[in-house]
Amino acid sequence: MGDVRVRVAAGARELRDVGALTAEAYHADRLLRPEDDYTVELRDAERRAQEAVLLVALVPPTPTRASRPAHHDRAGAPDEAGGEGVVVGTVTLAPAGTSYAEVAEPGEAEIRMLAVAPEARRRGAAEALMRSALDHAVTSGHRRVVLSTFDAMQAAQRLYGRLGFVPAPERDWQHEGVRVRVHVWDAPQPPGAEVETATWRPVDVVEVGPWRLGLSGGFTRRANSVVPLGEPADVDAAIAEAEERYAAAGLPTVFRVCAASRPADLATRLAERGYATVSRTSVLVRDVEVAAEPDDGTPAPSDDPLRVTFADDPDDDWLRGWLAVKANGGVDLGLARRVVAGTRARYATAWDEHGVVGVVRAARAGEWVGLSCLMVAGRARRRGLGRRLTDLALHDAAGRGAIRAFLQVEEHNAGARALYLGAGFQAAEVYEYCERPTAAGASTAGGC
Repeated sequence: MGDVRVRVAAGARELRDVGALTAEAYHADRLLRPEDDYTVELRDAERRAQEAVLLVALVPPTPTRASRPAHHDRAGAPDEAGGEGVVVGTVTLAPAGTSYAEVAEPGEAEIRMLAVAPEARRRGAAEALMRSALDHAVTSGHRRVVLSTFDAMQAAQRLYGRLGFVPAPERDWQHEGVRVRVHVWDAPQPPGAEVETATWRPVDVVEVGPWRLGLSGGFTRRANSVVPLGEPADVDAAIAEAEERYAAAGLPTVFRVCAASRPADLATRLAERGYATVSRTSVLVRDVEVAAEPDDGTPAPSDDPLRVTFADDPDDDWLRGWLAVKANGGVDLGLARRVVAGTRARYATAWDEHGVVGVVRAARAGEWVGLSCLMVAGRARRRGLGRRLTDLALHDAAGRGAIRAFLQVEEHNAGARALYLGAGFQAAEVYEYCERPTAAGASTAGGC
């Protein structure tokens, strides 16, 4: 999936071509004949984009594809939404109650019309589309996704199984005398705020009833926010005390709000006090699996100049490498060290002949390992280093007893999200940071 990019479909011309692609793929797989009425619905991508989430997969253009006209009635639409790319696949995600949801029940989302151009198959486009659709489902508040499939679609069913779909025979249905099989996918369980915060401890923690207030000089929202794990006896008084504590530190008051936050109406209470959502973050999870052939961190290709080392503490090279991208070098090195080293962790550093080009951090909490601080320098990008560091960190964690892994990625960070989905992570939860700035306009350094 390295060269496949997925995004929401955009542009009238692209939608027309996506409709043609969908019909072509169904015909190529002999799932219907060109004269069947369903062909009209497959071609109507414009309506799908209006009523559901219509995703497209793009790959870099080849000379053959690039030579096609800008508008054509088949697969291979040029990318209208910015950047070079050729549309080679599509899938629709329909919430329950919409016209495209055939079997979805309230609270569920449904996968429809997965299609990949025949000439672009075996490049991971279908898997990339499915992973992105599941990601969209969770980030839009759905905990279960359903789909319908036929017995003849064996390759698709193998993909569904790899992604965690399971048959739901009690929900199977009939279409023109053919049994249609329903499969369901449930979002994985997140580690929870207790585990997440245990891998990224603030410099100072103040307890206001059951709430924990992190204070770390404004460096990262994770280390400078309220984690509301229980319900105070007087919620308004607790919010006011939190605001006083952060004001005294010259910081904005930031709450981390998720489904487990208490009270349940905390987001509403905060909005009434002038708070606004400043960031949405997804928690992605996956199993930790030991590689069949452990990688000791040395480069595999003989001509690869990169080397990767692991340490139990972050040295100055690791910190400067991370901060060069994280905060443009404007953060005190001592403060950054106190934040990232507040929990025992492992620190991987990638080097080339000129210095540090990548870092990642892995911190254990029970059976979980939390990955964070992934950085790849500009001169080393598009070489697979981000994926390599992620894989090495997971392998190292597996050797130390971790069973599950999680990481946090901001909603707008499409590049990182694609990397992690390609590495087998799946969205498990979404949380928001709600902030009310100080009178002086101070703010915390960004990040999840």
